[in-house]
Amino acid sequence: MDASDLEYRARTRSGCIPPELVSRLLERGHVDVVELEAGRGEWFCALAWARLLGERDCQADALEVLAPYLATGWWTAVEATAELLENWGRVDEAIEITRIRMKAGHLMALESYTRLLARYGRAEEAFRLLRPHIDEPSLATALVDVAEKAGQDEETAALLAAQIPDDHRCNSPWCCRGLDPDTAIGLLATIRERQGLIDDAIALLRTRNITVLNGRDQLADLLARHDRIGELRAYGAAKDNAEWRFVELLEERGGDIEGAIAACRQADRPIAQDPNSAVQLAQLLARHGRENEAIDVICALADARPGDDWILHTLSELFLDQGRAEDGLAYLDALATTRAGEENWDLYWIRLPLIAAHHGVDDAIAQARSHPEGTTWYAASHIAELLAGTGRIEEAVAVLEQHASQNSHDLAGYLIDLGRVQDALAILRPPIPQAAAPVNGPWHEDPPF
Repeated sequence: MDASDLEYRARTRSGCIPPELVSRLLERGHVDVVELEAGRGEWFCALAWARLLGERDCQADALEVLAPYLATGWWTAVEATAELLENWGRVDEAIEITRIRMKAGHLMALESYTRLLARYGRAEEAFRLLRPHIDEPSLATALVDVAEKAGQDEETAALLAAQIPDDHRCNSPWCCRGLDPDTAIGLLATIRERQGLIDDAIALLRTRNITVLNGRDQLADLLARHDRIGELRAYGAAKDNAEWRFVELLEERGGDIEGAIAACRQADRPIAQDPNSAVQLAQLLARHGRENEAIDVICALADARPGDDWILHTLSELFLDQGRAEDGLAYLDALATTRAGEENWDLYWIRLPLIAAHHGVDDAIAQARSHPEGTTWYAASHIAELLAGTGRIEEAVAVLEQHASQNSHDLAGYLIDLGRVQDALAILRPPIPQAAAPVNGPWHEDPPF
């Protein structure tokens, strides 16, 4: 085995049995196949089989399964093995295999190793190892987490403060090398909050330039945790994500659904310029039994942005959930007329579940095949999904087999459902093409790439 090859296949899910199909094999009772493939370089099979062996109290056998992968030095295998050992209560062994990779200079191993130490009474040692890496974002985050257990909050706060220049704020997380000022501010605010210095934490977070990370606003969440409702309401008036934290707070804690909906509707922004908020409002309405109002919100949004497929998907699902497939089709047809009746497949296929619900699957398939792109590999996957949804697995397989290489995962899944496991494995692991024999002379029919 080779670590680079394992990493490539695991990351791209190509040339291997992906985890969702390993789960499918196990669900269909093909444990023997998973066990066999675990010994043939199939990482996701090996991991699943090792977990099963651990559950059966066969830990030695589980480690033997993972040993060839671990021997390559591949970090993913090291991390997974350490997790299993920790779950089994073999903490010293988990620490040791992680330490070996850390000594080899693996940055991610240092984070895992120190977090392990901190979880099991060695937080001061972990802190000493992490302290020199304050300028590395992931390790700085680990340092802040470890510092609490090590009793080193003040020293960590001083280290973070030194990373925050007085005269510079980044416009993006990629502006500065190392730990950017906004991240340092956020980490420092985390320390101040757990020290009970809430006002200091709030003041710090108000100095950031970049306020939202992964869809969340740290200041809004802090205000919500400490029931600073008035401040959160005021902050939300200026910041979209903070506004939605206020709405979430009304919904989650107080059960004030009407207040949450009213807060959503009060946003003074054109709907076309704020599609995410409109969708969140629709989802809020739908969660509380007001699906028709939710549909009205998304219809207004779709009218303003008729070419956004994700909006039309949301609308289609709402119509389906309400049993209003006919109304959904009528609405999509009306939108299509604004585009001279022409729709590319990425918009057209959204109507297929509605057609199937209203007129039947066969009608939906016939209409799909009549589309100019209806014979493409990507149309095949949608047609197969319609067939499989009504239990017509063999027909779904027949459709996908015409485009096997482009739809290998879907096809293999349906083959597994039919018990054709070896056919599924052959699809997932196509033979490596042989290099063509060299051609004499300067002329070739194919380009050299």
